[in-house]
Amino acid sequence: MLTESQFKPAWWAKNRHMQTIWGAIFRLAPKKPAMQRKRLDLADGDFIDVDLFAVANAPTVLLLHGLEGSVDSHYMRGIVNALIQAGKQVAVMHFRGCSGESNRLLRSYHSGVSDDLQSVLLLLKQQAIDVDFLVGFSLGGNVLLKWLGENHCGLNIKAAVAVSVPLLLDECATAIDEGFSRLYSGRLLKTLKIKALYKKMQYQDALALSPKEIKQLNNFWAFDHQITAPLHGFGSADEYYRKASSQPFLKSIEIPTLVIHAKDDPFMNTKVIPAEEHLSDKVDFELAEYGGHVGFVAGNWPWQAEYYLEKRIPQYLAQFE
Repeated sequence: MLTESQFKPAWWAKNRHMQTIWGAIFRLAPKKPAMQRKRLDLADGDFIDVDLFAVANAPTVLLLHGLEGSVDSHYMRGIVNALIQAGKQVAVMHFRGCSGESNRLLRSYHSGVSDDLQSVLLLLKQQAIDVDFLVGFSLGGNVLLKWLGENHCGLNIKAAVAVSVPLLLDECATAIDEGFSRLYSGRLLKTLKIKALYKKMQYQDALALSPKEIKQLNNFWAFDHQITAPLHGFGSADEYYRKASSQPFLKSIEIPTLVIHAKDDPFMNTKVIPAEEHLSDKVDFELAEYGGHVGFVAGNWPWQAEYYLEKRIPQYLAQFE
């Protein structure tokens, strides 16, 4: 169901770009807790790193970061600390190549890698870590919702939360290349191209583009058509966007799932917001007028900022313990 969010933006950061960048630029980063890194070896010869804050006999939450994120992203540090304070065991799944070390294979990750999430959950289970809850941000939220819609519910996941999800990837790839939002696309593409250039050095002819051509890719449509799609078995950016977008999977989700979304998200447009008939009865799509992209900053004064997601997510999950 579509519901109206109770989130009220800070009067001093109501603009969607201020909502988006405040935490990254102005917030004093929450202290990083001591976490143990587990390297999970995948069947295809690659690996995925998972950082774990272990708490005996506590419910386990697995977190999925956004594009080019990691456990050190500002929003991840915030939610990790909030969940630890709520008494949870917390694990952070790093997508391939996002843990500070390049992955082994030519392929890396993309918005639809639900197979990697499935592998991580099964490998953690083999180590006696049974995940109770899943939380994904942005790209990680898209992966999460796709996985849920594929009906992988035999792992006893109790509930899930997805935040600021690019539900229709083609719309998002277009929107993030318009106006001020090009600032975000430029920053993300810069690190993606650095990784692509490193893969070119490793694999040479396996990557068709020259280093110069890689450097000239200046928008997501071009990067995904020339790099992401061919490296991950898609014929084009169009095919990748169509098959990896999570909106078509929302109708098939069978466990309680909260989706938190802002209408003013600068990474996308309002076309991504689903109609009521596109949601299963297990999905609560919480829609806010403001909030930016993984922002949702509140509070009376800048030096007393409050972070809605760090209260709302633990509150939602607590219902299912």
